[in-house]
Amino acid sequence: MKDIFTQENLLFMLKGAGWSLLLAIGGLVIGCVIGIVFAAGKLSRSRLLRWIATVYVEIFRGTPMLLQVLFFYLGVPVLYQRITGTRMAANPYIVGLIALSCNSGAYQTELIRSGIQSVDRGQWEAGETLGISYRTMMQEIILPQAFKLIIPPLVSEFITLIKDSSLISNIGALELLYSAQVLGKRYYDYLDPLILAGIMYLCMTVFISWLSRKVERRMAVSD
Repeated sequence: MKDIFTQENLLFMLKGAGWSLLLAIGGLVIGCVIGIVFAAGKLSRSRLLRWIATVYVEIFRGTPMLLQVLFFYLGVPVLYQRITGTRMAANPYIVGLIALSCNSGAYQTELIRSGIQSVDRGQWEAGETLGISYRTMMQEIILPQAFKLIIPPLVSEFITLIKDSSLISNIGALELLYSAQVLGKRYYDYLDPLILAGIMYLCMTVFISWLSRKVERRMAVSD
């Protein structure tokens, strides 16, 4: 126990936890941008845009996250080589961020779509009566209200991303689970590092849940 949990090893695992958190934050933010775009597509009057958005959502919600990670890491370089004739070295951190973002974007598309549709129709009608453009109405009126409604599921999505970041360990990214595996292999003892990794994951998710509840209460008071 003492040999494994040295200051150096703890810092090593904290570094992995930091990468897990950064990947999850990046995936949430980029996924939010993707979600806004495809939610607009699903609500569009254009049948083509609705079809594209639906296909995207179904693909990324209907396939395992691990499969998506491996596809971007192993499949895309092969596809790139077939098209260009040159090899491409995939960075596991960039691949992990792309996979998390695309996966989260599919789920956030549905969250944002439902949030937009939950906004009182009178808000739309008032904006149209005042001659406000669609883009301005979305940015200034509809989306702020929609995001206020979907904060709890967005927090749940963030927690899911933190846990799903562990899948990036399969392609060699030094996140929390991978750092635990490295220490387990080094000391021929996987139990203690895995328990510590589990505690770190739990601390992050519990803290985020607690923080979100405080934000929700404050926003409820402001209403």
